[in-house]
Amino acid sequence: MATASRSGRSGTPAKTLAAEPRLGVDVMREADGWDQVLAGDAPVIEAALAAYQQGLPASRSRTKAAWASVSVALSDDSAVKVLNKSYRGIDQPTNVLSFPRPPGACCPPDEAQPIGDIVLALETVQREAGERGIALADHVRHLVVHGTLHLLGFDHDTDNQAETMERLEVQILSSLGVADPYGDD
Repeated sequence: MATASRSGRSGTPAKTLAAEPRLGVDVMREADGWDQVLAGDAPVIEAALAAYQQGLPASRSRTKAAWASVSVALSDDSAVKVLNKSYRGIDQPTNVLSFPRPPGACCPPDEAQPIGDIVLALETVQREAGERGIALADHVRHLVVHGTLHLLGFDHDTDNQAETMERLEVQILSSLGVADPYGDD
């Protein structure tokens, strides 16, 4: 799981969820296969909203707007490999990449603020779920939570940061009925 910096890839939020704080989630299916393995966008949207709601108070407050938005691209290993090479210098796919957008980078403060983009790699996500014996939708939820927390400023570069981020991920996933993804570590 990785984070990177870039601008772009964000679209207009397709759905705005009625909760405080509000988050619009734009789900883009960029690769064939996601429809066969993931029924609808609910796992992506609920995970992003839960992470945003629980991660925002502890993060460096990303926006003062009434609501924010995040784009989630359901992509494939080939596209993610190119992004990973371009932005991280790693010539292989990874399960999730996060691209935080600087606060106020595109919109007036009173409008929806895009906090960034998350990109998932289908084949890697499928393989990992199979290897771990977990439902694909639960693994997607975990990766979207993880990616959203990166967008909010959380990281795992140090042991202390990793502990904080993993603890929050487990708490959020538990609220979604998803088992602790780090339970066997």
